Amino acid sequence: MDLLRSLPIGLYLEQPITWLHRLDPRVKLGWLVSFLLAPILASAMWKLSLVGLLVIVSILAGIPWRALKQQMGWLLLVGGAIFLVGIFSPDSINVTHQLRSPPDTGLEIVQPYQYVLFKIDAGGLHFKITKKSLDNAIYASSLIFTLVYSTTVYLLTTSPEEITTGLESLMSPLRRYKVPVTEIALTLTLALRFIPLVLEEIQNLVRSIYTRSIDWQKLGIKNSAKVWLTVSEKLLENLLNRAEQIAIAMQVRGFTTPNTHKVEWHQLKLGKADFFAMVFLFIFWAARFIVGRQFV
Repeated sequence: MDLLRSLPIGLYLEQPITWLHRLDPRVKLGWLVSFLLAPILASAMWKLSLVGLLVIVSILAGIPWRALKQQMGWLLLVGGAIFLVGIFSPDSINVTHQLRSPPDTGLEIVQPYQYVLFKIDAGGLHFKITKKSLDNAIYASSLIFTLVYSTTVYLLTTSPEEITTGLESLMSPLRRYKVPVTEIALTLTLALRFIPLVLEEIQNLVRSIYTRSIDWQKLGIKNSAKVWLTVSEKLLENLLNRAEQIAIAMQVRGFTTPNTHKVEWHQLKLGKADFFAMVFLFIFWAARFIVGRQFV
């Protein structure tokens, strides 16, 4: 069991260097926010197109499968389970008015309106798939996939220093209102760097339990809960000790405040690829409002 290799959470893929690595972090952040916001009030085809676009981008970027396969397995499993649950769920989960037939416009209807797409009512089984339940299933499963997969690709191709530098640059106008932008960027950097330490501590504690060959059946539920509570307390204690060591190391190196001891994390510079990415981002949102609208 190696959490540091099996979970690509907060980890940066240093090799190989892809064209996604070379993009400006502010541009990539704009694309990430777009992928998170674009599914809202969008059509089912648009939501599925986002999933396909994310997969195509990761393939064209040449991201190694070894960096995605561990998370892709459970992501597809969770997405598929949500889709199956949603498609057979009642269509009144979100209570909204839904027409069962087209409005009477006085025009001749060439194709009849079919609300129930599939129905089983035999042998004690009662399953019904409607247009509303299908739309709910596509929305939930594609949203989970888009949220997790886009964030994973962003973290794999953008170092923590680039992320914080980009956010600090975008939030720089807030300095006029005395918002501690530099302190926020520094805190975010330390938080991202702290994630591998948390995984390492969890991994060490879990291994220590496995090496003791504890018979959980003899312990029972109550004693097992006490063991895991003790492990959780030890984990919290170890993490606090790690945080204290980081603080002491920063003080020893003369770090007082971010304003007096400013660290240049990353040099931001827009290139030709960044301008092309911004143009495609504009086309992306134009297509979202023109093609991807949800028609009620």
